Amino acid sequence: MCEPPRMKVMRKKASKTLSYSVFYEQAPEGGYVAFVPRLPGCHTQGQTLEETEHNAKEAIELYLKSLEAHGELIPVEGPSFHGRVTVPA
Repeated sequence: MCEPPRMKVMRKKASKTLSYSVFYEQAPEGGYVAFVPRLPGCHTQGQTLEETEHNAKEAIELYLKSLEAHGELIPVEGPSFHGRVTVPA
């Protein structure tokens, strides 16, 4: 009795994901700017929050690819906290 040929199953590698805090500010000239404190120099802008968020994701991906290409360590962000302090004007 012949057995059917066994098919090889390709297993997808588990995707590694990283998460970074991004701060958005309204720009005086219009639109928004965003920066990633854990990745110095990683910042971007956009006309809407949605566009700025898309651009921030792209900027982070490019930043990490550049670090990897140069053999540098990829920063991992630990817990972060955001607060606001009000002072008299």
